[in-house]
This record gives sequence, structure tokens and C-alpha cells, in this order.
Amino acid sequence: MPVSAQRRSLQEGRWHFQHGPIDMVLQCDGDAKACAFALEMAWQRFTQVLPELVSELPRLRMPVALLSVNDFHHPIARRMYQATQAAAVVTPDGFVTPMAAVAGSVAQEIVGCLAQPGVNRAYVNNGGDIALYLRDGMQWRVGVVSDLSMALQRMSDASSVREQHILDGAFEVDAAQPVRGVATSGWQGRSFSLGIADSVTVLAATAAQADVAATLIANAVNLDDPRIQRRPADSLRDDTDLGVRLVTVAVPPLGDRLAQQALELGLDCARGMQALGLIHAAYLCCQGQALVAEPLECWAG
Repeated sequence: MPVSAQRRSLQEGRWHFQHGPIDMVLQCDGDAKACAFALEMAWQRFTQVLPELVSELPRLRMPVALLSVNDFHHPIARRMYQATQAAAVVTPDGFVTPMAAVAGSVAQEIVGCLAQPGVNRAYVNNGGDIALYLRDGMQWRVGVVSDLSMALQRMSDASSVREQHILDGAFEVDAAQPVRGVATSGWQGRSFSLGIADSVTVLAATAAQADVAATLIANAVNLDDPRIQRRPADSLRDDTDLGVRLVTVAVPPLGDRLAQQALELGLDCARGMQALGLIHAAYLCCQGQALVAEPLECWAG
């Protein structure tokens, strides 16, 4: 029997929406009645999202090179296609599927429902892919975790909740900046990666653009090293859109020189995306080393 969508109120005015694999936290600030209305609009739209995506799934798992926007019927699927089609040019073989933008595209759809009169600012965090709404003069502060495994270790070692400092830094996104999407990808995340980046955080005009860019830049942070363990994606998950492509499952300590070498390849990819106007900035991390694709003037470390 299909599981229905669920929602619950969290602390500090945040809400948790969940339906199947879609798991998001959202919040809006402003006039109380306006925010209540916006949240109800977001909830009503959220209940429709998973059925729409499931109906488009066979095409969403195909390479964008074999598709056109007219192959899709719903706005989120069309957004996924458009974001990945624009970014495919930076990949070595042009391969990317619309699924590379799914989380960001869903977040972007829901934040659009929160952008109601009387709402000053809002965000939707869909598993780490974040869509923002900001009226003039508003800001959101976004935290960054460079290495998920290290962050989880710090949490487990902490003797109290107050000591669980998992963030490595933070930045502010201001309404005046051309940024409304933030996404992070890496080989230890919930999605497969072809590369070895611990994390790649991307700032872009939209969450869909940030999502696919983070995925592709993280893929580009890579080395040809036999110590890195890789397996065919379809041997790990039956429903993967990556087929037999090798994805990273374990990375040994590489040393600073090799980590920097891998990061430089990712930085080249990020700068290529900047030149095409696809991203605003990116922050790349691998085994304690980091590189930044400027501009990242909002970085507050």
C-alpha cells in the first residue's frame, strides 16, 4: 500500500515534509498569517510531487542527450531536464541524466510556493540541496560541512548536544546576490559519485542548477589510483541511473599532493561552469585540502 505524505512541526518555526524518498525541512519568516498560508500552499504542492516524478521516471533516468524538454509533462521534470542539459557540456562524455538535479528541482518547486506576499524569506532544504527565497534586504546564513564522516564522528564523540559542533564554516546569502540555490555533493553522500571529493558546495542562481553542478564538479575531483575502490553502480543499487559506471566506495589517505591534484581537476570543471554562467561559486574539499572557485565573497569561515 503506498505510503502517504507526512508533515510535522519542528522547533523555531521549521517544518518537516516527507513522502517516500523525499525528505525536507522548510521554514519561512514574515507575517504570521502569510506564512501559515504559504506553508499550506507548499504542503498541498508537496503531496503531488512524488506521483508526478514516478510517472516520469523512465525518461528521467535516460541520458539528457537522448531527450528533449517536450518529453516531459510536469514542471519539476522539465526543470530537471533543463538544468542537466545545460550542464552536460562540461562532462567528458556528455553523460548526465535529469536525476542529477532531482533534489534541487523539488526544493525549488516548493520554495516557489512559499514566495507569497507577506513572506520575507524562506528556505527548503531537501536532503542538503537548498532553495532560497529572499525579499530585498533579507539574508540566510548557510552552514557547511566539509567531511560528513568527520562531522558524524565529532557528533558521536561529543558528551552533550551542545558540544556537537559539526559545521566547518558558514556563509551568508544576501538578496542582492545572484544566488538562490545551494547544493553539496561528495562520494560519502546519499547519492553515488564518480569522484573522490569529500564535499563540493555550489552556489547558483537556482537549486536545480546548484544540484547538478555539485554532482558534476564532485565527479571531476578524481584520481587514477588503484587504491581507490570503485564498483559498478548497478551492483550497488538496482534502480540507479548510472548503469555500469564505476562509483567510488572507499578512498584511502592520499596525502596532500594527490588530494590537491584531484581538487585542481574539479576546480577546472567549476571554472568552466562559471564561464558558462551556470554557477556563482564553489567550495571543494578533499582530505583536509580545499580550493575555492571565486567569487565567494559571502564566505565567513
